[in-house]
Amino acid sequence: MAATVVDHEHRVTARELFFDLVFVFAFTQVATLLAGEPTFAGIGRSVLVLAALWWVWSAYAWLTNTVDPEEGVVGAALLAALIAMFVAALAVPGVFDGDGVLFGAAFLVVCAMHSVLYALAGRGNRDLLGAVLRLTPWTLLGAALILAAGFADTARTWLWIAALAITYVAAVLSGSTGWRVYPSHFAERHGLVLIIALGEAFVAIGIGANGTGIGPGEVAAAILGLLVAASFWLAYFDFFSVRGERMLGDAQGPQRIALARDVYTYLHFPMIVGIVLFAFAMKTVVGHVGDELDSVAAFALCGGSALYLLTYSAIRTRVERRLRVSRGRLAAALLLLLLLPIATIVSALAALALVTAVWLALHMYELLWWREARAETRSMLTSS
Repeated sequence: MAATVVDHEHRVTARELFFDLVFVFAFTQVATLLAGEPTFAGIGRSVLVLAALWWVWSAYAWLTNTVDPEEGVVGAALLAALIAMFVAALAVPGVFDGDGVLFGAAFLVVCAMHSVLYALAGRGNRDLLGAVLRLTPWTLLGAALILAAGFADTARTWLWIAALAITYVAAVLSGSTGWRVYPSHFAERHGLVLIIALGEAFVAIGIGANGTGIGPGEVAAAILGLLVAASFWLAYFDFFSVRGERMLGDAQGPQRIALARDVYTYLHFPMIVGIVLFAFAMKTVVGHVGDELDSVAAFALCGGSALYLLTYSAIRTRVERRLRVSRGRLAAALLLLLLLPIATIVSALAALALVTAVWLALHMYELLWWREARAETRSMLTSS
């Protein structure tokens, strides 16, 4: 058995896209978990599950960035991991009830397979093998704690927190030497998973309309929701996707690895959380356009967009290694947070309209203020 390390830049393959399809369902299941417990505690537990799913997706994104996913053993392992991940996704709505053991067992299988494949790839590369062996014990310990949480009762949430803290912190402490990153493939893969997450918003709009009469209010809510989903997309692909790839390409060695880890593996996660929160809110808004939102749904609607926008300031701060903010996006995020109390006293449709207005105002500002930077970004895209 072998897993061949690639030594050149490459495009995302159809096999990788097929593997990513399971996360369309997994993200939908997280929204279902949150819908079953629409409280702030429920949001916290849903974010924990989403963090576990994101870790798995990120781990395999790093793997297929390094090895050839079309190779026989790798392709077979990806299919097996997809099946195990689908089983884990099936258990997500009941992960903190009776399905925790099933989720934990499937999650452990997926993590173990990833570690074995990476170790196979590193047999001919001492630096890569050393990096894998530094991280693997902590990854498997985190997965084991999630499995143990399925057998626990009162300590279940704390075991989840400990498991994810160990996993995410260990990835930083284990260092950035030995790993490999090919910028174009890595950036493309993360852009595609963002689109997958946005697909959950489309699904949520459709589900919210099920079981209700589709009148003018529901149609208006659907259109506004699609505008916000398009705004999430535009905020990323109009500027950042190209700049991020170039940024990775300009870095070398361990600096590139650390940048890829921090900007993509870690700081893309809040973006995914923001999108899933917005998707959850849209189920309520479309289904109850004339009702007032409760505090949880209002937080998901306004806070999801705010979290997504605040992430760009965090990315800029990490890249420049000093406190820097994206002024327009920071102002829009703060305005969205200020809308929170208003969103609970007006109709759901009106609250969504206010959120949409903030997004549209932000895009108008960026189209005018950043027109030269946008033109430069497009020239970079055409010249690459």
